[in-house]
Amino acid sequence: MTSDQVGHNAVSLVGRVSGEVEERELPSGDRLSTFRLVVPRPDAGEGRARVDTIDVACWSGRTRRVAGRVGEGSVVAVEGALRRRFFATGAGRASRYEVEAQRLRRLPGT
Repeated sequence: MTSDQVGHNAVSLVGRVSGEVEERELPSGDRLSTFRLVVPRPDAGEGRARVDTIDVACWSGRTRRVAGRVGEGSVVAVEGALRRRFFATGAGRASRYEVEAQRLRRLPGT
């Protein structure tokens, strides 16, 4: 990698959708679908299952269409990038990390 190519932001996840997919239209007119993905962690020998719950945002028409066809408990594969989103709350400005899905697939049998 040359010095002008430093950096790489790629995320690949497989997990189970937790809750319902939320669809909304933003004040800008953009449409967005979001959901939470529960991804198991490898067993570290602690004897109990551990998971990570990750927010996923679907901005493109293609990923929003797929998100609209998955429900709670569906197993999906997500490829995308980690993003930090800033927003206003009643207490002031806040931020959150989420995965922006660039590709979303529902896995067979779920």
